[in-house]
Amino acid sequence: MERFRLDVEDAAAFLRSFIKTPPTTGLILGTGLGGVAAAMEGATSLSYEEIPHFPVSTVESHHGRLIFGRWAGKPLLVMQGRFHLYEGYTARQISFPIRVMRALGIKTLMISCAAGGLNPQFQAGDLMLITDHINLTGHNPLIGPNITSWGPRFPDMVEPYSRRLQRLAIETALSEKILLHKGVYAGVVGPNLETAAEIRFLRGVGADAVGMSVVMEVITAVHAGMEVLAVAAVTNVNLPDCYQPASVKEIIAAAEKTGPVFMCLLEGVIAGSQPF
Repeated sequence: MERFRLDVEDAAAFLRSFIKTPPTTGLILGTGLGGVAAAMEGATSLSYEEIPHFPVSTVESHHGRLIFGRWAGKPLLVMQGRFHLYEGYTARQISFPIRVMRALGIKTLMISCAAGGLNPQFQAGDLMLITDHINLTGHNPLIGPNITSWGPRFPDMVEPYSRRLQRLAIETALSEKILLHKGVYAGVVGPNLETAAEIRFLRGVGADAVGMSVVMEVITAVHAGMEVLAVAAVTNVNLPDCYQPASVKEIIAAAEKTGPVFMCLLEGVIAGSQPF
């Protein structure tokens, strides 16, 4: 664990040399939602391969770049591509970028992802504000020795997703006439999509959407004392009694279609938010 801590500090020290204005917010862009980077002002981009000890994205549509710049008047650090358990990364490796963000002074983390809809009221192309999650991965980034300076041994998860940021998102959605559902996200390992029986199970335990990311990142951020907002782009909705196949290309295309609406929502939240 000491080696991991030193690696985080090493990566943060490397990145500080590229930062003109310390970022106040970290943003993780999920499948098909990488277009935010083009809207940033004065952006500096680094591939993950250039950053000491940083994992590397291996998934289609995850570009694998870390970007510094300004958007909505705020200095941001943006991850254009993330990491998943199904790629073979450990939960601790997935937590690495979050630890680096916190070492750089970032206290607000905003997350986007693509997710399969479970709630029959959802449609492909909708956005869902994640209000809570269910960790069904069998993994946790906090397993092992705890670094007390990073966070408590037993972090409380009563509010993993900031109610303050959720209110900002809802207010932005109302003002911009964006349909924004609220719901619970179930995190699974993947990479296979779910069976009809698994869909019934997930819906039965209270999940409104399912995906293969988010949860490891959020647990790490909560442990680090960060304020978190997460929004899922619903890429497909499958009812178990009329189950239809969903290809990865269709899922990516559906996520990309939500891009402009998602950017409008996120811009409003970033403009209205302040680090706590």
